[in-house]
Amino acid sequence: RVDEWTDVDRKRVMNDIITTMFNKKFMEELFKPQELYSKKALRTVYDRLAHASIMRLNQASMDKLYDLMTMAFKYQVLLCPRPRDILLVTFNHLDAIKDFIYDSPGIMNQVDETFRQLIDTYSCLSDGEFQLIRQTLLIFFQDMHIRVSIFLKDKVQNSNGRFVLPISGPVPWGTEVPGLIRMFNHDGDEVKRTEFTTPGNYVTPQREGSFGLYGDRVLKLGTNMYSVSRPVETHMSGSSKNLASRAKENIVPNPLAKEELNFLARLLGGLEIKNPSGSDTGFRLNLFTTDEEEEHAALTRPEELSYKVIDIEATQ
Repeated sequence: RVDEWTDVDRKRVMNDIITTMFNKKFMEELFKPQELYSKKALRTVYDRLAHASIMRLNQASMDKLYDLMTMAFKYQVLLCPRPRDILLVTFNHLDAIKDFIYDSPGIMNQVDETFRQLIDTYSCLSDGEFQLIRQTLLIFFQDMHIRVSIFLKDKVQNSNGRFVLPISGPVPWGTEVPGLIRMFNHDGDEVKRTEFTTPGNYVTPQREGSFGLYGDRVLKLGTNMYSVSRPVETHMSGSSKNLASRAKENIVPNPLAKEELNFLARLLGGLEIKNPSGSDTGFRLNLFTTDEEEEHAALTRPEELSYKVIDIEATQ
C-alpha cells in the first residue's frame, strides 16, 4: 500500500523491529561462542528483521538497503582508531536505538539488557582479542566495494568503492602524536631523541569515550550519518567478474550447510514476521526515487545474485 507515512506509523515500525531484534532468545543465540557465519546467513537474518513489522520492501529496495548497511558498518570498523573502539561504535548504535524507544520502557529494558551483556562479555577482553575481532570482521567485508553517494560526496570513499583512511586528526587514545623517536640502552634509560616531520596534522584526543551503560562515547563512528539531510544512492561497483565471484559463493555447495541451517533455525526462532491482514495491509518502503527506478533495478539485477527464500520451522 502506498500511503502517507505518519509519525505513528514510523514509531510502530521502529518498535516492532527493535522488539524483534532484541528478543531474548535471539540475543542468547547471538552471544553464544561461535564461528562467524556466512554472508547468506547474515542476509537471511537481515531480511527477517527488516520485515518484522508492517513495512515491506521488494527485492531491489531490500538489496539496496542491505548494501548500504554493510558498507556503512565496514566503514565504521575500518576507521576505528583502536580495535577496542569497535565497542564504542556498537554503543553508539545502541544509544541511537534507545532514542527511538525512549517512551517504551518495556523495549528499553530489552535494549539495556543487551547493553549489559555487551559490557560483561567484551569489556574484559585484551587489545589483542579486539584486534582479532576487528580483523575477522574486515575479512568478512573485504570483497565488498559498493559505492555509496554519501561517502563519495564526503570524500571518504573512492570511485572504486574503497575507503580513504585519514592521515590527520586525533590519534588513538593512549598513543602519542607521531614525530619523536626515543632510543634506550640495555638498562632501559633513554639515551637519544630524534624528531621527524609527519605529513599529517595529528592531535591528541581530549578524553577517552565512555564504555559504560551511559556516557559520552566521544567517537562519532556509528552515529547518524544522515544528520545533514541529503539524498543517498548505492551503486553496484565492479565488473561482471565480481558479480560472477559473488554468484559462485552462492552456488558452490557448502559442506557445513546442514549445520548452518540448524543455526539459522535457532537464530530465527525469536524472529516473528507480522503478516498484515484485513485492512492493515502494511506500508511499502521504496529506496529508489521512483517506482520505475525500483522496477528497473529489479529487472537488471543479475539472476545469479538472487536470494532464494528458505522456510525454516523454528517453533521448537
